[in-house]
Amino acid sequence: MKDEKKALQTKYFPGVFPASKKNGEVYYRASLTYRRKHISLGSHSTPEQAHKAYLEGLRLLTNNEITFRHYGESSPLSFEKWVCLLNFRDNGIYFGNPIYMGQKLFYYYMSPTHILKFDPDDLFYFSSHKIMRRGNHYFVADYGMQVNIGSRFGIKNYAVCGVDFRFRNGDSTDFRRENLEIWNTYHGVRCTQKNGRFVYTVRIHIKGSYVVGKYSTELEAAIAYNKAIDVLKKNGITKNYMPNYIEGLSPRKYAEIYSKLDISQSILHYKP
Repeated sequence: MKDEKKALQTKYFPGVFPASKKNGEVYYRASLTYRRKHISLGSHSTPEQAHKAYLEGLRLLTNNEITFRHYGESSPLSFEKWVCLLNFRDNGIYFGNPIYMGQKLFYYYMSPTHILKFDPDDLFYFSSHKIMRRGNHYFVADYGMQVNIGSRFGIKNYAVCGVDFRFRNGDSTDFRRENLEIWNTYHGVRCTQKNGRFVYTVRIHIKGSYVVGKYSTELEAAIAYNKAIDVLKKNGITKNYMPNYIEGLSPRKYAEIYSKLDISQSILHYKP
């Protein structure tokens, strides 16, 4: 009897399918098939609401005059779903995340007015990783952890815009690699320019910030930070520091640079 009632409720509503929660509560799923692609349009409390979502989805896919500016909060579909459907209509590919393909880039819509830009090379990653926002920081869930999207571009979690990196065109939502200029790629290393020369200052945080030293190259500074970690561990500091990974340097050359580097007395003689 209950199944017959649900069938009657959805008989005159194409694209609506009844379903039940574990507690027996009935809800209604909306979906459609377009270009042989089955697309879910969400769950709704009444068949009428689900049918409105179905009609809205069909309208977006078949009316080329509809654009993002036509979106309103009264829409039965979320703005994210609008982006997915309009991209499928215009570009022939459906993404589960709010991605719209452009020429030589793609847009990731956080909202109707907050749009991130990426290179096509990053499309596979962000089509399968949903971006979340906290303030001006963007994260994805990866292997159960929140990962700052800047790490894909060499931007450290602690990096400060204008100090460690910059957006060349001034647009902090444009993550295309040609628009990113990374100045400080290593932990604890900050680059400054003095009298036309670059100086790399290394700091490490123990109970407060300590200067490890100042060095003429970024490579020396990165290795000096690692040396400071080793010294602190020998002195009994148990803090879990992340060492710098030095790519393309042989162990012999690394050891040669490491042994010649001076670090501050405050680090050498620090006691917990």
